[in-house]
Amino acid sequence: MSGCFGRSPAVCFLLGLPRSGTTLLAHLLQHHPDIVAPPEPWLMLALEAFGRVDQRHPAGSSLIEAATAEFLGRIDRTIVSRAFADAAYDQYLAEAGKRIIIDKTPRYWTALGFLESVYPESPHILLMRNPYAIAASLKSTWGIPLRAESSHSVSVSSLTDLMLRLPDGIISSLADLVLGLPKLAAHRTRPQTQFVQYELLVAHPDEEIRRLLTGLGCDPAAVASAGMGQADYLRSSSFGDRKILERNAVDESSVKAWQSQLSVEEMQTVTDLVGSELLLELGYEQELVHAQQAGVLDRGGEVTELYRQIFRTWWDLRSTKAGALSGPSHAGEPVQKTRSACDVSKVRQANGPSGANVEENLRPAMAAQLQQALLASEADRAAGLDAIRNRDTAIEMLRGEVARLEQILNIP
Repeated sequence: MSGCFGRSPAVCFLLGLPRSGTTLLAHLLQHHPDIVAPPEPWLMLALEAFGRVDQRHPAGSSLIEAATAEFLGRIDRTIVSRAFADAAYDQYLAEAGKRIIIDKTPRYWTALGFLESVYPESPHILLMRNPYAIAASLKSTWGIPLRAESSHSVSVSSLTDLMLRLPDGIISSLADLVLGLPKLAAHRTRPQTQFVQYELLVAHPDEEIRRLLTGLGCDPAAVASAGMGQADYLRSSSFGDRKILERNAVDESSVKAWQSQLSVEEMQTVTDLVGSELLLELGYEQELVHAQQAGVLDRGGEVTELYRQIFRTWWDLRSTKAGALSGPSHAGEPVQKTRSACDVSKVRQANGPSGANVEENLRPAMAAQLQQALLASEADRAAGLDAIRNRDTAIEMLRGEVARLEQILNIP
């Protein structure tokens, strides 16, 4: 690590999807006397989005973004971000009297590249949980609907209609499974990354916590056992899994609860969103078999890829057309860029000074562009398939010509 940052605090990023058990794991790790684990800092997401503010800011959101981008464009923004984060983590550690801070923020899957650029040397802990169980927790905890209305027909038009009816909060939660899970799965190969499975953690908490502590350079003997301990710090926070406050011990009851909590239709939706290939890659073959025995079909990778396309397209359009216009975004929603000052002015003129109806007026345009983008993607895919078919036809013709020449020349 370059010495340009000076002395750095010891920061470990705990990564995992919402409802995957990250609060439990952070809570168990911070029983060690050297470790502090705030409920959810969200600090790196705020730094990554620096300069993008709500459109109602009196100074003008587009002007703030343009000015800060121009100023920071003349210097190394990574160094600036690192300096701010170092100062914040350092002060938190000093206040807590600890040596290592664990930043557990589930939506960090949206900014993995930024984390790597600012803290390339930091250790990561990656927690994975059975996607069916995550979905069941989303349903039971936040009321996230999992039953697709068009369970027998997955197409561009049906998914577009479905997406346009879903509130942003629901889309954000489903995006964790559709977009976040494959990103985190690919992150397993990163150096200095310790991988943990939730099911193994709750089955053998003492062994798993000792393994992780050793990887962090901490003395595992400093923790007697991975008991629940006090979680009062969560009571004063708006973040983190509140269910931990009700637990006296780590148990495995949540591992198979999804089997009774999800209907066959909901299991089908989760299978389509995640994809059987990724389920197998992550080691959840038995869970997939259970779902299939219940009646779930493997509708192939094309269905899952279609979901991923529509979610990626939605994020792009939502970010560019509504991110700076609809007020504060839902927690964890990736925001990439805002509209120009001219676009903002036009929308304000159409909706009045309050901007209260911005979302309603943008939705028809977003629907049209979403449909257009996805249809264009389908056209590209069809063109690609035609190219493959033409190539295969050409190869067969070439083989036929070679066989004919061999016959003429009497080549055995």
